[in-house]
Amino acid sequence: MDKLTNEQTLYKRKIGKPNFIYNILGGVWRAFMYKKYNVHYTIKTDPRQEKGSFIFISNHASRLDYIFTGIPMLPTRMNYVAGYNEFYRSHLAGVFQLLKVIPKKNFTPDSYTIKEISRVLKNDGRVIIFPEGMSSISGANQPVAIGTGKSIKHYKVPVYYSVIKGGYLTSPKYNLKDRLGRVEVEIDQLFTPQQLETLSAEEIEDIVNKAIYHDDYAWNKERKYTYDIGENGAEHLEDLLFWCPKCKKQHVMKSEGNKIYCAECGNGATLTNTYELVPFDETCVIPETQTAWFNLQREVIKEEVQDENFVLSANVQLGMLPKYGKLKNQATSTIVGEGKLSLDRSGLTYMGTKDGEAFTFHINSKNLPTYGMCTDVSRFYTFYQGEFVEFYPENRIVEKFFLATEEIHRLNGGKWQDFKFEK
Repeated sequence: MDKLTNEQTLYKRKIGKPNFIYNILGGVWRAFMYKKYNVHYTIKTDPRQEKGSFIFISNHASRLDYIFTGIPMLPTRMNYVAGYNEFYRSHLAGVFQLLKVIPKKNFTPDSYTIKEISRVLKNDGRVIIFPEGMSSISGANQPVAIGTGKSIKHYKVPVYYSVIKGGYLTSPKYNLKDRLGRVEVEIDQLFTPQQLETLSAEEIEDIVNKAIYHDDYAWNKERKYTYDIGENGAEHLEDLLFWCPKCKKQHVMKSEGNKIYCAECGNGATLTNTYELVPFDETCVIPETQTAWFNLQREVIKEEVQDENFVLSANVQLGMLPKYGKLKNQATSTIVGEGKLSLDRSGLTYMGTKDGEAFTFHINSKNLPTYGMCTDVSRFYTFYQGEFVEFYPENRIVEKFFLATEEIHRLNGGKWQDFKFEK
């Protein structure tokens, strides 16, 4: 009998509710993590009082959100939904199996996920979902993934939610080092089954987007909580904020210690331990917050992709998931080839090699709302014909690929559009 592949093994699982091991691990995390991350909870309507199954949703602030959402819900056990590719990583696979985590291929249809969520809920289980599909890149939310409203309506169970505040400031996407400060989590009910009956899928999605939206930088501009950013708090910040608000050039920003500055015109600011950006002098042009800077940058790229001849290219290494065995040393894929990645108004094209042979594919822009990002802003992934493909660009150009891809998708009438409410 042939040995089962990783994917066959993963999809063979019939997932049940977590057992007592969940509470043991939860107790350990509560004992060692609760004080470390200075987490504070406000529970307005307590999901733990619910007799039967429910869905719990949350904004996805950081890679630490399993702690921020799981601890206040103890002793209630919940099945988390996590990225399919994370089950291939050796330091996560065993824990995910013990905790009955449900895999999901992000930003692409996945019937297995729907089936297993249904299985858990039908057995009075509780499922927790981060509907944005990945942790925040900018410090604020992206719209929830396509189909979120339809999925929630389909299951017909109570829906609770949390809003995590300070999670991104504790663990930002551009730098993987934790910065201890303060995290606040608010929990409440969002929908009853009766409300879901009367609302359309689109209305549900709009309500979810508005309910879980949060901007960490705007929030802390008022709160002034301090975070241990250290002496290199701005390191790699230019991977996110690559556009200079003064000279308007792209990929000219540099970081050094707690400073971010333009190598062309000298425009820059110092990052404080409350995450404020203090301009070097009165000649500098610095947006009010990092989110405001990020949003202005998006508008620049949104205008750029209006050009029918727009093309963004990069030399990349191609990573894929192993057929057998697990990824070690916290790797996210195995390098199997190299080539040129190009994005234009039609979509994304890879032309290069895979396992020593020529390999080319194209994904239409309407089928490509955005990408996934496993760790920091050094690489990104998507799925082609259901198979995970990760790109490692030669230059630090990942965030522009994100912004341009999202805006081309929207420009071409894709389903994943921007928020309808004022942020």
